[in-house]
Amino acid sequence: MAAKLRKGDKVVVLTGKDKGKTGEIQSVDPKAGKAVVEGINVAIRHVKQSQTDQGGRQPKAMPIQLSNLAIVDANGKAARVGFREEDGKKVRFAKTTGDVI
Repeated sequence: MAAKLRKGDKVVVLTGKDKGKTGEIQSVDPKAGKAVVEGINVAIRHVKQSQTDQGGRQPKAMPIQLSNLAIVDANGKAARVGFREEDGKKVRFAKTTGDVI
């Protein structure tokens, strides 16, 4: 099945503690069905000091379920993703506006 959400997409969180927040997808793990979104689901991690890093308590974005994310359309609203063929190519489009993503 084709990926509805990809790296670089702007998404909004539908449920959970970060509901309503938007961010850009940094990475996607399709096998686990999770994605890391910039500034969403942030946890504090204790990092050991190294030569390049000072260490200490640092915020880190943790993975979030893909089902809890929706792509943001041109109007800034949450939209579902559909697929259609244009000029012989399969493209993704926002179902609310019909615009190609």
